[in-house]
Amino acid sequence: MSDQYSSSREATPDHITLSVLDLAPVNAGATASDALRNSLDLAQHAEKWGYNRYWVAEHHNMPGIASSATSVVIGYLAGGTSTIRVGSGGIMLPNHAPLVIAEQFGTLESLYPGRIDLGLGRAPGSDRRTTQALRRDINSGEDFPELLDELSRFFDASSTSYHAPVRAVPGEGLSIPIWLLGSSDFSARLAAQKGLPFAFAGHFSPDYTQRALRIYREYFTPSDVLKEPYAMLGVNAIAADTDEEAEWLSTTMQQQFLNIIRGRTGQIQPPADMTGKWSEYEQAAVEKQLRSTIKGGPETIKKGLQQYVADTGVNELIITSMIYDHSARLRSYEIISEAAGIRKPMQSHS
Repeated sequence: MSDQYSSSREATPDHITLSVLDLAPVNAGATASDALRNSLDLAQHAEKWGYNRYWVAEHHNMPGIASSATSVVIGYLAGGTSTIRVGSGGIMLPNHAPLVIAEQFGTLESLYPGRIDLGLGRAPGSDRRTTQALRRDINSGEDFPELLDELSRFFDASSTSYHAPVRAVPGEGLSIPIWLLGSSDFSARLAAQKGLPFAFAGHFSPDYTQRALRIYREYFTPSDVLKEPYAMLGVNAIAADTDEEAEWLSTTMQQQFLNIIRGRTGQIQPPADMTGKWSEYEQAAVEKQLRSTIKGGPETIKKGLQQYVADTGVNELIITSMIYDHSARLRSYEIISEAAGIRKPMQSHS
């Protein structure tokens, strides 16, 4: 297996490889500048705490998310860290010309060699009107495999020559890990066919987790990139010093998903008593969507992580913690790193 991936073939309860998925959340009353500075601070702490990679996601037309210019944010985070891998979770490839992405990530890899990941998705990352503003021609990602092939050719120096009509500079000849992301089985099959690593969005598509992972493993074809499957799973996790505090902090995420169900966008809200905030139907829908969330104090988190790994057999977990208060968000990732055994607990915490 390439050293671009974790040396662990499969995570075990005693050794869980962890990464961070960040959307650069913009809190109510704050700005995108605040959100991006918080992201850099979290990335620096995640590096210190032993996380494997730090990914940011492409979303558009969402006042609560500041990572829309994903390649730019990756450069900012990579420039402020030194060892942690930094990448996209993901770039929505149908929104972009493959040449542009090849050049952007070629530039990032040239600036921060051996640290850049290129995770690719096929969803628009926004609503239909925004998709039209991005793509002009509305499509549902049916051409994703063709776009992926085109992008891969720009990185492959053996398929080009100095006489090629269009070349990605920087980009050509660089070894940049390409991951396929998915929330259904489409990308699972494609990643398996191409012999690429696969990251599944279990944090918002829990119903399809086991099916997608099974398909990926069952149909995996060895490649020059991977000789065997490598799967990473997105997980919502909210950790605090007590179960009760984690439950309170998790109401921020509940409000976020409630707004999604209602078709609303907005900034990230502080924790709140949810009584009277939702109907019975809405509460049931949110809880169904978030049922695989791991939340609680250190021991609850440890058991939850271990159970998740045992149930899915994935190589790596990528954690998203939608928490309003930045210091509480940092503490959550710190507790998670200790629970997974990638960082030893401190004697005391300030």
